[in-house]
Amino acid sequence: MNNKILIPKGSKAKKTYSHGIAVPIGDKEMIFITGQIAAKNGKAITPNNIEKQTEFIFEAIDNILKEAGSSLDDVVKAVIYIKDIKDFSKISPIRNKYFKKSKPVSTLIEISNTVHEGCDIEIDVIAIRG
Repeated sequence: MNNKILIPKGSKAKKTYSHGIAVPIGDKEMIFITGQIAAKNGKAITPNNIEKQTEFIFEAIDNILKEAGSSLDDVVKAVIYIKDIKDFSKISPIRNKYFKKSKPVSTLIEISNTVHEGCDIEIDVIAIRG
């Protein structure tokens, strides 16, 4: 298979994982985006602001999808991990704004922590382009 590693502009290739991978499936591509958090250079941006973190993550996902010639409109599945289930009412309108057209199947899970202190949400998606 000719999988394409996706590295968004302004990011560096990671040694142990990919930001995303586009996998050819016939005349389409299935795109897997690794879990995204609101961090730059290993530090959380806007700690304790779930809304800004959520916006940041959706923009990061959109940038990775663009590397594959895709967009958030092609997302078919989303998994959202949050540290406090009470934040659902804050992130839901943001999620709905970004998934207005695609309406993907979704899972929301409360977790105890993320990989970086101060990051309160992580999102991964699967998209199909073509």
